[in-house]
Amino acid sequence: MPLNSITPDKLLRLVGTPHCPTVIDIRGPAGGALAAAVPGSIFRDESVVGDWARSFSGREAIVVCSDGGSTSSGVAALLRHHGCDALVLAGGLDGWADKGYPTIDQTKVPRRSLEEASIWVTRARPKVDRIACPWLIRRFIDPEAVFLYVNTSEVISVAERHGGAPFDLDGVFWSHRGEECTFDAMVNEFGLGSIEPLSNMAVIVRGADTGWPDIAPQAAGLVAMSLGLSRMYSDDLEQLEAGMLLYDALFRWSRDAMDETHDWVSHQPKTGGRA
Repeated sequence: MPLNSITPDKLLRLVGTPHCPTVIDIRGPAGGALAAAVPGSIFRDESVVGDWARSFSGREAIVVCSDGGSTSSGVAALLRHHGCDALVLAGGLDGWADKGYPTIDQTKVPRRSLEEASIWVTRARPKVDRIACPWLIRRFIDPEAVFLYVNTSEVISVAERHGGAPFDLDGVFWSHRGEECTFDAMVNEFGLGSIEPLSNMAVIVRGADTGWPDIAPQAAGLVAMSLGLSRMYSDDLEQLEAGMLLYDALFRWSRDAMDETHDWVSHQPKTGGRA
């Protein structure tokens, strides 16, 4: 493997976690970034890297080009010069796709331009879906996403005014579909269903959001915690930031700990015999 690079396998383990390095896609529209990208990517213009490299000082980043060649290596080297711990994705997006790993169709992400944050608009006073969906977007779609919580009657007009996408509202694209909730719709539309922990989470979120707690034993607990958060915070954005930790924990449980049990007996000292 080339120096200062990371394999697709290792990056896949980081994607979706709060400590994932910033994934910087430098291909630009001509390179197909609008069609597909590694989940959680942001986009920067390689031709003016000198203008933005300093903003990543003190951060970790993974640079993605088409094939993991000299273009991304040069950008990563310049980022390191400015104090960023930067690696290159070995094989670039081509290598990622060759593994069959999911990519995000950027034509579905509501951005005015490739380098701007996406904007998502929904109803105020969130409970389940309106926290779960922003978590999914921040971790897998756009880490820089902006969320606007407004009165129900204003969601459509605010989204139109700011070039955003309304979600979790009757009659819009990003909303409930049959028995499935908006979180389901986003997982499916963005092709993330192959990430098993997200599929596991989707069942729990669906049960909590649609009054179907029997679908998964964790659904009732998610309802309780979501309602508790809504009582703790009067500011919707503060509630979102607190809720991010809740869904980060649920994702890691879904990924790494579903088969682990916890009981008091397992923590008792052994009796009898010699130590």
